[in-house]
Amino acid sequence: MDNQKILNLLGLATRARKITLGEEFVMNKMKKPDVLVFIATDAGANITKKIKNRAINYKVQVIDSFHSDELSQAIGKKNRKVLLLEDKGFIKTINEYLNA
Repeated sequence: MDNQKILNLLGLATRARKITLGEEFVMNKMKKPDVLVFIATDAGANITKKIKNRAINYKVQVIDSFHSDELSQAIGKKNRKVLLLEDKGFIKTINEYLNA
């Protein structure tokens, strides 16, 4: 897994406006097909449980291998724990990096 390449892609996706931030917005957009959710490793137990349960229901892939500082720096925002990526091209490339 190439973490830095994944974080760089998150930065590009942010500039392309393909990232959704915020717990409630992420929870609502998880109903759409072809989305990918990132949860910070230091996110609270309650939000982690909510997101993962909804991900199981809607068959959404969840990546929880990044710290909130890494995610925040990648997207240029402070203190972000949950984000959703909604572009098929970015998701495909991230999955390739995860499987490499």
